[in-house]
Amino acid sequence: MALRWLDRLTASTARRGPAHQRTGRRGEEYAYFWLRRLGYVMVARNFRTALHRGEIDLVAWKDDILCFIEVKTRTSLDVKPAGAAVDRDKQRELMRVAGDYLRHLPAAPQWRFDIVSVYYVGHSSHPHIEVFENAFTVS
Repeated sequence: MALRWLDRLTASTARRGPAHQRTGRRGEEYAYFWLRRLGYVMVARNFRTALHRGEIDLVAWKDDILCFIEVKTRTSLDVKPAGAAVDRDKQRELMRVAGDYLRHLPAAPQWRFDIVSVYYVGHSSHPHIEVFENAFTVS
């Protein structure tokens, strides 16, 4: 009974909020299932840490590589590409949060940052999606 109540609460919360946040959540949900079809094994969603600002949208294993995945969703092709929104500041933020995640693992695996661009253009319920593996490197 408690789980049903929590499910309803989560569903009602997801319907609220600004339109851009609802669009972002929708894109993350689509990317989650798309990546699973591509063989990614999901281990975390919306990972946050108390030590640093920001979050990592998805954390998954692809083969033997741990992937920290940033999902960018757009409803228009008129603005800069979704992947371009992951600028230097956003990359640094993701690196700090990923570092916190890695510190909790018993051994350091191979890892990378991927970006998933999700485009909902027109009235299509199936967006165009692009996956950029190893989208940026840690400098």
